Amino acid sequence: MIKKLAGSVVLALSLTGPSWAEDVSILVQSTTSTANSGLYDYLLPIFKDKTGITVNVVAVGTGQAINNAMNCDGDVLLVHAKPAEEKFVTEGYGTERTDLMYNDFIIVGPAGDPAGVAGMTDVQAAMAQIAAGGALFASRGDDSGTHKKELELWTSAGVDPATASGDWYRSTGSGMGATLNTGIGMGAYVLTDRATWISFGNKQDYTIAVEGDEDLFNQYGVIPINPAKCPSVKAEPAQAFADWLVSEEGQAAIAGYKINDQQLFFPNAPQD
Repeated sequence: MIKKLAGSVVLALSLTGPSWAEDVSILVQSTTSTANSGLYDYLLPIFKDKTGITVNVVAVGTGQAINNAMNCDGDVLLVHAKPAEEKFVTEGYGTERTDLMYNDFIIVGPAGDPAGVAGMTDVQAAMAQIAAGGALFASRGDDSGTHKKELELWTSAGVDPATASGDWYRSTGSGMGATLNTGIGMGAYVLTDRATWISFGNKQDYTIAVEGDEDLFNQYGVIPINPAKCPSVKAEPAQAFADWLVSEEGQAAIAGYKINDQQLFFPNAPQD
């Protein structure tokens, strides 16, 4: 697993504040991987037991989650496309962004490995080899954080996949689970986050083909939505949720979430 140092932004903790009424709820606009992996099913009951706050989640691609938050549909944003997140805050839609946790992206492929990339750790070289051989590749094509990362990797590999759209490059316009199902059905390589892959049930003969490159690092961030932009935001419980996630207790809870003894997310929120 790739490791990187945490940043320096610290959210002030306010978890010793008011006791929340049972009917207080907030809405998190979230990337799909945190939901599909089961992380929220694990974390949110712990947070509710502590605070009484119910957290509801809308799980969509990162681009859509950010658009929803900009339309004031939600109280907290939790996604994985750091430049877009920083832009969201700079434009005043979020109060503050902090690193929350990380894992990594991987490329999975069929046992037959038609592109001959299995075991490679240079992701750009592997993607260039997939393109050169015309091996099928299934893309989410949905402006999600994973899709943004995939396009970044194609660019750095010197490949324009748009020129092969409908040929070896297939865009699903779907979420991660649906794209994995489609890719596996057609024998295509797929870029996915590791957490979704670990929790994915329809692997068939697929295995991890490419992993370990530092360019596959996958950082998640949490941002309370700014009530100055969105007066309907439930600012205090939203901040309490963000504070808990980056607290020692929240970070320990994230680290404790495992499937088959495999840790899915690695907390890296800066601690004061």
